[in-house]
Amino acid sequence: MPRDATPRAWQRMLSGRRLDLLNPSPLDIEIEDIAHGLARVARWNGQTKGDHAFSVAQHCVLVEELAVHIDSSLDIKARLAALLHDAPEYVVGDMISPFKAALGLDYKAFENRLLAAIRIRFGLPPQGALALETFIKKCDRLAAYLEATQLAGFAVDEAEKFFGKPKGLTGEAAQRFFRLTPLTPNDSAALYLRTFRKLAP
Repeated sequence: MPRDATPRAWQRMLSGRRLDLLNPSPLDIEIEDIAHGLARVARWNGQTKGDHAFSVAQHCVLVEELAVHIDSSLDIKARLAALLHDAPEYVVGDMISPFKAALGLDYKAFENRLLAAIRIRFGLPPQGALALETFIKKCDRLAAYLEATQLAGFAVDEAEKFFGKPKGLTGEAAQRFFRLTPLTPNDSAALYLRTFRKLAP
């Protein structure tokens, strides 16, 4: 029997789900798979200080915490959107921004299709309102600034050049609150799941 010439485009998850990466179904998405995967994907390609990589799972929790710090009136759905903003990376990994730019729009469209399926799975519209998406991006850049200066070896002026000045994170108490310590993968996954379960409908 000839082998199927069609390349495999699905990923088998530890939950047993098979996620079609080209046509992702919300029914094949489980939060435990997302937490497990994100906890094992390193931010900054692993080029960070500490005994462990700073995971995308921790980054997503940080972005949600920053969002609430900046706007304490955020509703649960907005906070959940912030937590899930990088969720597609549980299967596609965390490509650094310069590489994404080199790949072009096709990669971004692929990533957005997967994010839409994830959002639907957890009761959010496939695409967030522009104002919310802009706000989450602001928090994402603020998280990148904190990670860059605390973990990835960036000088403050260099981080400000690439990620902007950290507006919205003011005062000594806020700086202490957002002191970053990379966790083990298991602890990072558990943190992500705890945060999700506080926000999930």
